[in-house]
Amino acid sequence: MTRSLKNVLAFKSYQNQAEVLVRNYVLADPYIPYTSVLGGILTCKLVYDLTQLISTFYFRSYNGLTKIQRIEWNNRGVSTLHAVFISIMSVYFVFWSELFSDHNSAGLITHRNSPLSTFALGGIHSSFWSFDFWQISVGYFFSDLGMICWLYPSLGGVEYIVHHFLSGIAVAYSMLTGEGQLYTFMVLISEVTTPEINMRWYLDISGLKRSSAYLINGVVIFFGWLVARILLFVYMFYHVYLHHAQVMKMHIVGFLLVFFVPLVLATMNVLWFWKIIKGLKKTLAKRK
Repeated sequence: MTRSLKNVLAFKSYQNQAEVLVRNYVLADPYIPYTSVLGGILTCKLVYDLTQLISTFYFRSYNGLTKIQRIEWNNRGVSTLHAVFISIMSVYFVFWSELFSDHNSAGLITHRNSPLSTFALGGIHSSFWSFDFWQISVGYFFSDLGMICWLYPSLGGVEYIVHHFLSGIAVAYSMLTGEGQLYTFMVLISEVTTPEINMRWYLDISGLKRSSAYLINGVVIFFGWLVARILLFVYMFYHVYLHHAQVMKMHIVGFLLVFFVPLVLATMNVLWFWKIIKGLKKTLAKRK
């Protein structure tokens, strides 16, 4: 037997052992919330460090930033990656998965959940060759909240603290109890606007505020915000109205979260949207 064949067999053996470990422990129902959150916390740190390393070598403007600006640069790298994965998972569960479909007769829609949906709220899993990649939502919101409080007000004001705190509480409750996961995913679709918001900050800090990319980014933010953070919230409130009888059967905590958290976030989204409109009008006026 050649050495290369032995190496392949040894690798397969280790891979099989890893798969057994993942199946019997990591993806076992009682451990899903905890393993996904733990793995996600480690991933947040990994992505933060990778963003710092890559930016140091490939972005000239990065090395000229202040310490606070570099921290925010790295932190936005983490939030962008989280937003991409949680948006994809949320769109899947809300619009394509049969789990929350009205045609599915498997119990109340407010109490439906699955190992994958629970794991998605605690973390996002995707394959890259033979490696597993983890990214959390619960851990992300609270770790980012910690960064905002630690460096307050450099990374955001009171509105960001309120947003992250309410989002973290709602996602954690839905993940641990299995209640209201559909409405949690509806709200999390709004994260689709986060990469554009972060890109706008990157363009601004890199001195590209007068570029065409900055203008296009502003237009994309306008339409993305309108769809994901205004119209989608209207659809969510309408969905709650249609399924009011099922929502009323939730635990009192879940019931309050379904009504209170989206209402507060929707109000904040409208206020931010007004600022976006004024900013876009100002940018277009300067172009003319």
